[in-house]
Amino acid sequence: MDEKRKDKRLEISVEVQLERLDKEDITTLKYAHVNVTDVSKGGIGFETGVELENDSTYECKIRIWSGETLDTIIKIVRITRGENNNYHYGAIFVGMNDTDASKIEIYRMFNEL
Repeated sequence: MDEKRKDKRLEISVEVQLERLDKEDITTLKYAHVNVTDVSKGGIGFETGVELENDSTYECKIRIWSGETLDTIIKIVRITRGENNNYHYGAIFVGMNDTDASKIEIYRMFNEL
């Protein structure tokens, strides 16, 4: 299978909170507990038992290794059904500032040394 990602992903353990953003400003999912499988400066992969919609957007708070919380917006672009009724999602960052994206990339580079 051809690799479609433009940024190299890093397997990492981080804490994530998701809050759905709807057009009507109604929050349909306050917080979802997810298990992050990988992250890059361009996106994030995670698993959860909660069913999310493709092309939906979420406010995402990512608590990283340094203790900081990165605030961003993600868009779900890929969904696969996994084991134990879990779903695996691929999402792109559509609202992450360059400084926060650089923190992820620097961490990835140091872990490759």
